[in-house]
Amino acid sequence: MPRGIARDHEEKRAALRRGAARYFARHGYDRASMTGAARECGVSKALIYHYYDSKQTLLFDILQAHLTDLTDSVDAARDQGLPGLIHAILAAYADADAEHKLQLDALATLPVDMQEPLLDLQRQLVKIMSRTIAAENPGLTGDRLRAVAMSVFGILNWFYMWNRPGKGLSRSEYADLAADFVRGGLTAV
Repeated sequence: MPRGIARDHEEKRAALRRGAARYFARHGYDRASMTGAARECGVSKALIYHYYDSKQTLLFDILQAHLTDLTDSVDAARDQGLPGLIHAILAAYADADAEHKLQLDALATLPVDMQEPLLDLQRQLVKIMSRTIAAENPGLTGDRLRAVAMSVFGILNWFYMWNRPGKGLSRSEYADLAADFVRGGLTAV
């Protein structure tokens, strides 16, 4: 008789994703191992392989969960205008620095068939951002609109690299600054 799924299956998978993301981000996905990920998570190598049959499937699950959560947060904030969208993105990035770093650094290491659903989620994010920017400046279209949308993500995506919690601006204060900065720039383009 096949073994049933434990009641805490999803919680265990989430804990494995968080621990492995920290480990992969700190050591570099290409240099990281499943043994190291298991050690970081405080579980046996056999347990991590019970949930994930390879390092690639673990990375895919980390990125899919991260991008799905981000897309859901952004989708929920789409009617709050540009400031609300920027706040939602930076709030979703909180406690997800490792996942965000992996999205930027390791997504391209996955096979194309695993990359495609993740890239679709990224495209959804860009589409929502583009529509929000176009509502602020209807004159922006085509390549210029895409360039502005990607520039906004550039402003937000690297916050995790230089921000030190408890020093300087909080995420919320930075979101206010970024929204003002982007809105000011939109009047000039």
